[in-house]
Amino acid sequence: MFNFVPHKEKFFDLFKESAQNALAGAKALKEMFDRYDHPQESWKKLKDLEHEGDRITHRTIRSLNQTFLTPIDAEDIHALTTALDNVMDAIEAAGARMVLFRIESPTAEAKELCEIIVTSTEQLLKAVSHMPRLDDIDEYCIEINRLENAADDIYRKAIGRLFEDGTSPMDVIKWLDIYEILESATDRCEDVANTLETIGLKNS
Repeated sequence: MFNFVPHKEKFFDLFKESAQNALAGAKALKEMFDRYDHPQESWKKLKDLEHEGDRITHRTIRSLNQTFLTPIDAEDIHALTTALDNVMDAIEAAGARMVLFRIESPTAEAKELCEIIVTSTEQLLKAVSHMPRLDDIDEYCIEINRLENAADDIYRKAIGRLFEDGTSPMDVIKWLDIYEILESATDRCEDVANTLETIGLKNS
């Protein structure tokens, strides 16, 4: 059965839930890298948050399929839902690599990237929390873009160090993958910002 009344709060609340979950994941990842005393337990927490993100995504898509009149275009709801889910997926993937690759300790650059991921997801939550108003989220989207550029700089510096410090070929392979995933998490945050900007332009 379709709902013929646009449930604005339903979709915007779900977006906010997803952003809050991504922020919780980012903080859990940072804690994992900062302390790194029980990485297996930290990864379990990340997996639980990733599963919660999937549940929020499924609820949103189910509501979208059951709602005839939506507060913004259905395709934009789907795009934003997917973009938010991808942030949490990347965060969990980074934690997974640390355990699966049996990494003994995080690098300074990896910790820096985790810090940027936390700040980026904080900005995401602020931006999403402004919905349905979209005319005052530019500052958050601009900051997310700046943070993504900063993450690129750290990523390049980290890759350079791998080939300067006499790192073993196996460890180089492992850290190349980990750095790429950490940097991709900031890319996924930028995807959300770009989606929000597109929605804003269409609804201005």
